[in-house]
Amino acid sequence: MHITRTSMLTGKTSTLFVEGLTQEMLTEWENGALIQDALSGISQELREFIMTGITPSEWDERIGPAPDE
Repeated sequence: MHITRTSMLTGKTSTLFVEGLTQEMLTEWENGALIQDALSGISQELREFIMTGITPSEWDERIGPAPDE
């Protein structure tokens, strides 16, 4: 499923394809489920994009990789 969000960091609007994402999963999250439960098959980086619009590349450029990387 393609999803479009605007980054909270840059204001840039991006569209990403999130494999495995369904409208039902989004609806469950929007209705109050924890995102890690509603979108359990989706990577942490893409869940972050869905919540904040921040793309994985923006995280790497602005914040840097996670400490274990």
